[in-house]
Amino acid sequence: MGTPGNVIKISGLVKRFGKTLALDEFNMSVQGGEVHGFLGPNGAGKSTTVRILLGLLRRDGGEVKLLGGDPWRDAVSLHRRLAYVPDDVKLWPNLTGGEVIDLLGRLRGGLNPGRRAELIERFKLDPTKKCGTYSRGNRQKVALVAAFASDVELYLMDEPTTGLDPLMVLTFREYVKQARDNGSTVLLSSHIFADVEALCDRLTIIRSGKCVQAGTLAELRHLTRTKVHVESEKPITGLDRLQGVHALEQNENEAEFHVDVDAIDDVLRHLVNFKIKALYSAPPSLEEIFMGHYGEEMPSGEQAGVSEVSK
Repeated sequence: MGTPGNVIKISGLVKRFGKTLALDEFNMSVQGGEVHGFLGPNGAGKSTTVRILLGLLRRDGGEVKLLGGDPWRDAVSLHRRLAYVPDDVKLWPNLTGGEVIDLLGRLRGGLNPGRRAELIERFKLDPTKKCGTYSRGNRQKVALVAAFASDVELYLMDEPTTGLDPLMVLTFREYVKQARDNGSTVLLSSHIFADVEALCDRLTIIRSGKCVQAGTLAELRHLTRTKVHVESEKPITGLDRLQGVHALEQNENEAEFHVDVDAIDDVLRHLVNFKIKALYSAPPSLEEIFMGHYGEEMPSGEQAGVSEVSK
């Protein structure tokens, strides 16, 4: 069922709300059959982008293609080919969860009954209860069951694991991987870095309405620094004079620092002179890559809860 080429293609997207420029010539491409992560803090423009893709907002400039169509002009036909899960699902309080699942499924051309039953069991959802009695997590489960039970080409997911417990998050990841394996495409906007690292083939980081990084996690790691911890038999000297070494902390025979990727060879050649006993290195995590763009600008409260980065 995979859709070849770019399922989402955004070029020079502009959106204003009065005097506020929410999207400033933003660019993003999502390839068919991939899980694409979409990251940015509050106010960066993520949710505005998703709403434009859904045809809920009209762009002020630029080009947007979704499944080969225009999301504003072709909204009705495109919505039969995609499933959307928002971060805080609102449901009809007097309908049961099962009724809502079936209603959403009919909007997309029907559901797979066997898959519907499997998903309800795996997400531990009681579909006979009225939606007005559901917790936030259970409302989220209704939207996820309806989405994954549909045979669609594209899943647009805006922080879809909000309110889910850790076991349900693992179940969610399993079904995202299945969707990709079946040829569907997933745009995953998430504040959980672990979800993005575990699931995404490529990602886009948005800052102040602009794309600041895009590529695979491996490609983005090459643009950042590697953390190194080394222990040696001889006292280590000279690290502070090497190009590409940063944040050096040292105590005679032990040192910890960050090093630019293109300086790793020079640093290793320097360290062998001190008879290395142990050396540990780790590529930057997605969180560290993200904080490289936002850490100095985010309010202290957001830095303390960095894994809660959202729209």
